[in-house]
Amino acid sequence: MSLTPTTTPVRIVLTGFMGSGKSTVGPLIAERLGWRFIDVDDVIEADAGTTIAQIFAQQGESAFRDRERATIERLAQEENLVLALGGGAIEREETRSLLLNATGTLLIHLEVELETTLARCGGTEGTRPVLADQANLAARYQRRLPLYRTAHVSIRADDKTPPEVADAVMSAAGLNQRAY
Repeated sequence: MSLTPTTTPVRIVLTGFMGSGKSTVGPLIAERLGWRFIDVDDVIEADAGTTIAQIFAQQGESAFRDRERATIERLAQEENLVLALGGGAIEREETRSLLLNATGTLLIHLEVELETTLARCGGTEGTRPVLADQANLAARYQRRLPLYRTAHVSIRADDKTPPEVADAVMSAAGLNQRAY
């Protein structure tokens, strides 16, 4: 593991299925720490000049995952950063290994039930290619769950408010919170 109990993380990476709160909680944590927040999907879209849904449609998921891994590898070198991963980033072994072994990186899984995902993300199928594929959604969730659980820490997020999840992340990271 890249962190020991006495190591203070210099970056926090949030993973979890869609709707787990990565893009909502990440900015709260970054603000408390005075760090930057980056959503990997936003960087990919900016670099590609198109949306994730269009990348999936035009180039396929494999090409998207290649682009995603390269983006994560680049961002995982920066410090004082809270990084939100796309829900499927954890599926690639090389991406998981990179994040689990990068010095100073704390990989945190925000765990939610599939029902929570559906409640939180309903109506966003047009921008979430994986959510639009309802036939395979449950199987994808079940396939990813054990991979998410390889993170350094898992935090249940179903019944917590975003500030409560941020509190749990800060506690797991052992970081002093600024007044907020």
